[in-house]
Amino acid sequence: MRHGKKFNHLGRKSAHRKSMLANMGSSLIKHKRINTTLAKAKALRVFLEPLITKSKNDTMHNRRVVFSKLRDKDAVTELFREISTKVADRPGGYLRIIKLGNRLGDNAEMAMVEFVDYNTTYNADKPAKKKTRRRRKKATGTEAAAETNAPANEEKSED
Repeated sequence: MRHGKKFNHLGRKSAHRKSMLANMGSSLIKHKRINTTLAKAKALRVFLEPLITKSKNDTMHNRRVVFSKLRDKDAVTELFREISTKVADRPGGYLRIIKLGNRLGDNAEMAMVEFVDYNTTYNADKPAKKKTRRRRKKATGTEAAAETNAPANEEKSED
């Protein structure tokens, strides 16, 4: 039964899992991109995205909370200095997971985890989107029919 199982335990004890996620998180912060299995990538996203959100507000308390999870002073410094400035306007979704196929040895699903704002190949092609609300066009049936018939009538009169 899966009563109360909120996250993937990854087949490890809690201390091993926390250490592994801390190491993977600090590696991702330092290198901006890592390859791992798909299950670990999804667990890393759940682990790291709240820490990135905390890094947007640079206070001593937030630094200590993030350090208690990551346990790497250099990674915490880089997270609060460089990464937090790049993701300041983003409301969430800081990481991207790209599936890479299966590993040859054990056929495990592999994935690449990267920061969304640090990948230049995806961001260079697309211009910055203007945020707008989605609305319905308010066109009545008579106006739409008049607009479609008007050019047809003009073409007939010119012939």
